Amino acid sequence: MVFAGLVGRIARKWPAAAVVAAGLVLGACETMDSLNPFSSSESETEIQPGQGEIPVEVLYNRAMTKLNQEDYRTAAPLFEEVERQYPYSVWARRAILMAAYSYYEINKYGDAINACDRFLALYSGNKDAAYAYYLKAVSFYEQIVDVGRDQAMTQAALVSLNDVVQRFPGTPYARDARIKLDLALDHLAGKEMAIGRYYLFKEQYIAAINRFKVVVTNFQTTAQVPEALYRLVEAYLALGIKGEAQTAAAVLGYNYPGSAWYESAYGLLTGAELAPRVGDDWLSRNFGL
Repeated sequence: MVFAGLVGRIARKWPAAAVVAAGLVLGACETMDSLNPFSSSESETEIQPGQGEIPVEVLYNRAMTKLNQEDYRTAAPLFEEVERQYPYSVWARRAILMAAYSYYEINKYGDAINACDRFLALYSGNKDAAYAYYLKAVSFYEQIVDVGRDQAMTQAALVSLNDVVQRFPGTPYARDARIKLDLALDHLAGKEMAIGRYYLFKEQYIAAINRFKVVVTNFQTTAQVPEALYRLVEAYLALGIKGEAQTAAAVLGYNYPGSAWYESAYGLLTGAELAPRVGDDWLSRNFGL
């Protein structure tokens, strides 16, 4: 089966999506043997996009050969040539997704996203639409940059990943998308933490508190929360707001007992002759205490 190598490569890159890849390629081909009446020597004929009309089976097979050879830069335009020469055909439908995958493999994520959007505009009801949504989402996800830069791509990834989860619950696509959603949320929380630490270092405590509050309020499932609570203890103590510092430490101890962040927060309070205590403030209400 010509798709075996493709499935293996997807499995190595996205272990959670291995079964997804298998489903896509098997569904997309309906067995290539039954659709390909040409011999291997004919399908190996060198073909260049734009050289004129070529029998669709030859053109598509040549593109698949290049894809399985991991020559994605050649495969992508060949798949697009299938779509150009034979628009709206079953071959074109398959070729759009194969072009999207090829672009993804060479990190041309914008082209991959455009191909996925084109597929969804034409074939939104097709069984492979789920894969198109998923490939679009991971193409955004792969472009997430470090926390020190603009997070517009992270926001786009969150929207697209959530779209996969909502549209295709219970599928391997959704399971992998949920994992990536958690990582993307942690990335956004990390951005807020980086800004908050900067303000804290500059002794701009109110600005720092506002950033840490965003993490505690909007990103409660991320790994950034323990440090955010500790930084709130720091900032509140620096401002002399003892009650909220005590509540932040109490919330930290209740949710993350034994953590290094709680030990540090407890040390700050005892140094100020205070102890963790739940008060009637936004923190206690936010955590239901």
